[in-house]
Amino acid sequence: MKSTPGALPGATGVPKPRPSFPARLDTGPVAAGVGVTREIANKSMPSSAAGKKSFDSALPVGVGLDSSAVRAAMVRKLAAMGISHSQVLQAMGDVERHRFVDSALVNQAYEDTSLPIGLGQTISKPNVVARMLELLVHNQTLPMGRVLEIGTGCGYQAAVLARLCREVYSIERLKGLHDKARDLLRPLRVPNLHLLFGDGMVGFVEGAPYAGIIAAAGGDAVPRAWTDQLAVGGRLVAPASLGTAGQSLVVIDRTPTGLVQQVLEPVQFVPLKSGIA
Repeated sequence: MKSTPGALPGATGVPKPRPSFPARLDTGPVAAGVGVTREIANKSMPSSAAGKKSFDSALPVGVGLDSSAVRAAMVRKLAAMGISHSQVLQAMGDVERHRFVDSALVNQAYEDTSLPIGLGQTISKPNVVARMLELLVHNQTLPMGRVLEIGTGCGYQAAVLARLCREVYSIERLKGLHDKARDLLRPLRVPNLHLLFGDGMVGFVEGAPYAGIIAAAGGDAVPRAWTDQLAVGGRLVAPASLGTAGQSLVVIDRTPTGLVQQVLEPVQFVPLKSGIA
């Protein structure tokens, strides 16, 4: 592990007024001219308790893959693999992963494996999701504040994040996956989760500063736009290829004096790309 102090000036840490969320509002150009569309609309932010109640009501206790026992077994495996944060484990156990994978793959939903979700993308292994979330919320009082997710994918990690944060913005550059996540998440009625269609490399400045940023794709470096949108005291977790050894998990903290970076274990994520498709 290595730490590197930075000197980039950044966010003040003072929260900006939260924008309203009428359904399918096109916000116009953002950063490099890429439009962002907001989905899963809510005009006011409910309390975390209300959000949890709404989420819980959409998660039935049933048989087979709907059974809470199946998720509990996955959680025990995650704990055995080193995940120790009780609230992360609880969130992983609350969200039904099989609802976010294709029907032909549901029998593998609770195995520790990544699975294809279409358009060349994958849903990450449960252990990888839990590991990144544990890093994100480390030393944080939960629920966290506003968090930005880069790469919605099928929406699974966003659903877990919504259990740990007061407000989640999740951005996806592939319209097909954005629409898929919207359709999968809509029945769950997650009140504190907002889906964005746009270029994740530029982040989402309208929601900044963020208490946390988490990315599901990795490039040769962590984009400057992300660190600029991170609040003082905030943390960023993302894969990045910083050298010749391939991708590693990178954690960046914004302190009052600048950025502090840690390079952790090797990982393998899909490549980070710009633009929309």
